[in-house]
Amino acid sequence: MSEHLTIYPILVHLITAILLLFFWMNPKIQRYISIVGSAAGIVIGGLLFSRVWENGIQSIQLGNWEAPFGISMVADTLAVSLILLTNIVAFALSIYSTENMVSSRVKFGYYAIFHFLIMGLSGAFLTGDLFNLYVWFEVIIISSFVLLTIGGRKIQIEGAVKYFTLNMISSIIFLTGIAMVYGATGSLNMAELSRIIPEIENKGLMQTISLIFFIGFGVKSGVFPLYFWLPASYHTPPAAVSALFAGLLTKVGIYAMLRVFTLIFPLGETNQIILMIIAGLTMFFGGIGALVQKDMMRVFSYLIICHIGFMVGGLSLFTEVAIVGAIMYMFHDIIVKATLFMLGGVMFRIFGSTRLYNMGGMMDDYPKLSFLFAIPLFALVGIPPLSGFWPKISLFSASYTAGEIAMLVMFIFASLITLVIIAKIWNKSFSTSDPKRERKLSFKYFNDFSFAEKAAYVAPIILLVGVTLYYSFFAEHFQMVAERIGEELMNTEHYYNAVYGIKEVSEL
Repeated sequence: MSEHLTIYPILVHLITAILLLFFWMNPKIQRYISIVGSAAGIVIGGLLFSRVWENGIQSIQLGNWEAPFGISMVADTLAVSLILLTNIVAFALSIYSTENMVSSRVKFGYYAIFHFLIMGLSGAFLTGDLFNLYVWFEVIIISSFVLLTIGGRKIQIEGAVKYFTLNMISSIIFLTGIAMVYGATGSLNMAELSRIIPEIENKGLMQTISLIFFIGFGVKSGVFPLYFWLPASYHTPPAAVSALFAGLLTKVGIYAMLRVFTLIFPLGETNQIILMIIAGLTMFFGGIGALVQKDMMRVFSYLIICHIGFMVGGLSLFTEVAIVGAIMYMFHDIIVKATLFMLGGVMFRIFGSTRLYNMGGMMDDYPKLSFLFAIPLFALVGIPPLSGFWPKISLFSASYTAGEIAMLVMFIFASLITLVIIAKIWNKSFSTSDPKRERKLSFKYFNDFSFAEKAAYVAPIILLVGVTLYYSFFAEHFQMVAERIGEELMNTEHYYNAVYGIKEVSEL
């Protein structure tokens, strides 16, 4: 059974989702099943990470069809790291959802769809086949569309339509790229493509196909100028759904870019320049967009866009140090962005709104919560020694070493504008005196909650803040993982040998 551990991260959430369907009308049991299923996901993710770390990249050929004819599932260090972080976030959100998600929405299938989405993410990280990457993307899109519309409020439907429309367009573009790759190579197995594509003489065609893939992944990631769906939709659902999307959905697009542009289409000089320009514009417009927003959740939505630019910028430099920086930034961003949207849900319960002019006085009324919330806010800025600081060292160093001063300037700009934005949020929400507000009679405020209800909101935030602090003070552990990922991505022999069962030279 142990040789099948590679597909267990998918199976555990599939089984959990199916089990939840049998308790469709019993929200209490669904909540317990979801928490247990997410905890099992962490255990399996940890075991798989340990196996890959000790024994190298693991692969399994489904149906016993040998590569490249069958479906390959490949667990390298990047995939298992993201699976482990995904399950940690899923566990935190399973607890958070016990209070943030009302029973009527649970009866519409919230938890089952939640686990189908995590299953889709796990499948996307593990697949070694381009067409199956597309299939897992569709699982993610369908699940996320349902989560966006649960509750049926007008603002949710509007945001969901924009989200679904643009993501379906990106899927069509992605599928077009897949068809072109198959037409040119006769294969969709990523490991085989890593050998075939460098030998194709028509480099212009391959460059065009690679840009088609970038457009498809760029929509899903929220890069300039394809990001408009994101701030229009991410603030509309309940905070638990927003946190799930903010932490994980855009990162699967970045993961796909890293996988495809290191393994299949190594970036040439022209594509590097294109990615650098787009990364810089993503940071600029994401930062400016966040600066002018007056709602906390919309501010965080635009900051997702701004900080996606860091990861795309790291990829565009295409050196091992830059890839390491992009990976470390992705790890940091998954945890911190999910935490911030969960924080937004608590702030909504405290103030009855997430509009900044309705907030104030957090430091006076909730000093302990304010201290807890300060950690992810300042980590987002990258204040030393918090988690956002460490990846920037690699990114700044890589851009300076490569002589890409314009990229370095944009990294610094995005960091400074994030500082200004977080200072604005801190001043409006935490430091200034509590403004006069009329209390909504039908609204249940945070002070009205029981201890158990408050714990369901705060305990998951404490968990993710704990992960952020671990990253902050033991960054060398994340650095080791990221360096190994960088080496595996830049040396495609490791991936190819794992899929085809070829022993590495060092093991002979």
